Amino acid sequence: MFQNQPKGLFALALANTGERFGYYTMLAIFALFLQANFGWGEGLTGTVFSTFLMLVYFLPIVGGAVADKIGFGRCVTIGIIVMFLGYLLMAIPAGAGTPAVVIMIAALLMISIGTSLFKGNLQVMVGKLYDTPELAGQRDNGFSIFYMAINIGALFAPTAALKLMHWAQDTFGVTEQVAYHYAFGVACVSLVVSMAIYYVFRYTFAHIETSSKSKTVKVEEKHEEKHVETPEEKADTKSRLIALFLVFAVVIFFWMAFHQNGLTLTFFARDFTQTSATGLIAMLFDVTNMVAGIFIIYAVVAFFQSKTKKGRNISVLVILASLAFLVYKYSALVSSGEVVEVSAPIFQQFNPSFVVALTPLSMALFGWLASRGKEPSAPRKIGYGMLVAGLGFVVMIAASVGLSYTLTDEQRVSPMWLVSTYLVLTFAELMLSPMGISFVSKVAPAKYQGLMMGCWFGATAIGNFLVQIPAYLWKAVPLTMVWGVLVALCLASFVFIFSVMKKLEKVC
Repeated sequence: MFQNQPKGLFALALANTGERFGYYTMLAIFALFLQANFGWGEGLTGTVFSTFLMLVYFLPIVGGAVADKIGFGRCVTIGIIVMFLGYLLMAIPAGAGTPAVVIMIAALLMISIGTSLFKGNLQVMVGKLYDTPELAGQRDNGFSIFYMAINIGALFAPTAALKLMHWAQDTFGVTEQVAYHYAFGVACVSLVVSMAIYYVFRYTFAHIETSSKSKTVKVEEKHEEKHVETPEEKADTKSRLIALFLVFAVVIFFWMAFHQNGLTLTFFARDFTQTSATGLIAMLFDVTNMVAGIFIIYAVVAFFQSKTKKGRNISVLVILASLAFLVYKYSALVSSGEVVEVSAPIFQQFNPSFVVALTPLSMALFGWLASRGKEPSAPRKIGYGMLVAGLGFVVMIAASVGLSYTLTDEQRVSPMWLVSTYLVLTFAELMLSPMGISFVSKVAPAKYQGLMMGCWFGATAIGNFLVQIPAYLWKAVPLTMVWGVLVALCLASFVFIFSVMKKLEKVC
């Protein structure tokens, strides 16, 4: 899985892990904070939440264009600094009045601008690591590993947010509203770690920090004859751009559906899901148990991929140790009769947990298909991802049958409905998101690499802005209709992408 990958990949992935940990710590509680601190309804909360997500993913278009001028590495550094200042403002407990709203808006803008300079350009740098013939075949696997690292940061974020809030309340006696700001502050620490990783291991990727339009390259180009595109090259560039924008049109609706995790799915967790669990279900809400399960999956994969007896023996030991840990935790839970609290934000640990756990299985499956010449193209994976995403919200329709917005605590449903939904949505994400990023880095014309990666985020931004639509449907229509809208959009996107598949696969 990790073999034949450039060292720069791991350095960039770890730098991104630190930044994403801080971001998802904030995002896990952001919608609930808006309601608890300002007393806003679901509609206004959804508008602020989705507008912030839109800016986070739209502004990388600008960040990509800037990087094409001044270099990717310089943009990444500036981005981390600006993000740090934004999270620092979010950590200030300014109350619930107009000044607090102004400070929050300023903080969100700084986080969005910083992310625009950091996120997309870091991923362009990852793509540039594979621009050599000997590494070109590892591109999809490289982006899968990079995407997995993002989710390692997100995996621990919900637990970190809740633990910090409880610690602040227990230690300092602060109110719930103030406790949120302690959780926001952890992002500042994670960005310092991210910056340290970036600069300590910078030597592994320094050769791809500048863009093709940076000042350094421009000096060299003065001594070269200016290249004029031939009609064939212009046609190729046009077909590549058309293919990219067709994919961008589809992913809009995926992100509209997927990022309900921080909004309507969180509302469902808060309002319709049981608030406690026991036994095996309770085990799922301890992040250490999820990590043990991940260790087992990786050890099993390593066992079958290992070429030495020593490697297989180590895999067996990891499996046995992880199983022993889980048995011990379950025995202690049952013997104590403990009832585990199930808080709404904690459900957001399942998507990154599943991403990290399923990535090696996904890579093994597609590797096996590739060895037999049957691996689907990136556009086909994206199309299948839309179909699977629709099935995820079919699960939510089933969970919502018979529920009303005035239900009693006795009518709350099992947490396993949401866990199952997150599992299905994760399958969709693994087929769509890392493959989409890889597709952009592969298909984008060299002179538009930064801009096209920015446009990928721009499409994500539009989808994120549309996230608010189900929030306005909340309490206005039955729950089954809220999820039904998302199912319909995912299925329509699936049909559309297969209707233009020939154009997409032509440039792959």
